[in-house]
Amino acid sequence: MHDSSENEPERPAAPDADLSPTAQPGCGGACRTAFSTPFTMAFQPIVDIADQRIVAHEALVRGQSGESAASILAAVTPETLYAFDQACRTKAIELAARLGLPGRLNINFLPNAVYEPVACIQATLAAARRTGIAPDRLTFEMVESEDVAVPGHLRRIVETYRQIGFRVALDDYGTGHSGLLRLSELRPDSIKVDRQLVAGISEDRMRQAMMRALLGFCDEVGIEAVFEGVETAAEVGTLRALGARYMQGFLFARPALERMVESAEISWPGLHKTQG
Repeated sequence: MHDSSENEPERPAAPDADLSPTAQPGCGGACRTAFSTPFTMAFQPIVDIADQRIVAHEALVRGQSGESAASILAAVTPETLYAFDQACRTKAIELAARLGLPGRLNINFLPNAVYEPVACIQATLAAARRTGIAPDRLTFEMVESEDVAVPGHLRRIVETYRQIGFRVALDDYGTGHSGLLRLSELRPDSIKVDRQLVAGISEDRMRQAMMRALLGFCDEVGIEAVFEGVETAAEVGTLRALGARYMQGFLFARPALERMVESAEISWPGLHKTQG
C-alpha cells in the first residue's frame, strides 16, 4: 500500500516468528540474524463505497511511538531481512486479533525474504492458529517495488499460499514490476492500483480510459481491484463512475496506531449507499 504521508512504500506486516538466531534449512544462514529494532503496527481500512462498509484493514509498520515506516526500514539489513519479514507478519496477526479484527487483514511481505514458501509460512500459520484467524481472512500483499531474481519464485509463493487458503494481492499495481505480464502469471485474488494512477484522475481522460479497461478486465476474470491513496472527493466520484468499488486512502481514514478504525469514523464523501 502507498502511504502518502511518506515518500517510502509501505512494507511487510508479518507473524511473530521465533527471532532467535536459529538457522532454518535452506535459508543459507540469512535467517540466523535477529531483527532487534522495536516496532508496532498501524491499521488503515479498505472500504467498499457501494455498501459503505469496511472490508479489511491493512497492517502498516510503524515505530512504537508512531515513527514512520521509513525509520524502521532503515534498520533492516540483508542479514535481518528474513527475521524482519517474519516478525512483521506475526506482529500484524497477533495485534489485529487482540484488537478484535473485523473483516480481513492485509499483510505486506517481501518476496525476496521468502527463501522457501512452505518453510517460511510456518510461523504465519502458527500465529493464525493461536489467534483463531481463519486463513481466508488473511490477504498477503506482494511488495512489487523489488524485482525477484529467481524465475518462478513468486509463482511458487502464490501457489503455496493459495493451497493453505490465504488470499494474495499484487501491491502498487501499475508501477515498478507490477505489469500485465506479472498479473497474467500470478493471477492474484486482488490488485491494489497505485496512487500514482489515482492522483488527478478526475482531470485525466487517458487515466480514466485505462482504469475503465482495467476494471472491465478485473470484473471479467474475477479479480478485486482496490484503489490506493484516494485523497479527494473528485477522485472518488470519478473512480466510482468508472465502476470502482474498493478504495483506501486518507480521504476515508488515516492509519491508526495500534487500533482498528471503526465504520462510524469513516468519511463518505457525498456517497449514497447502494440499495440491495
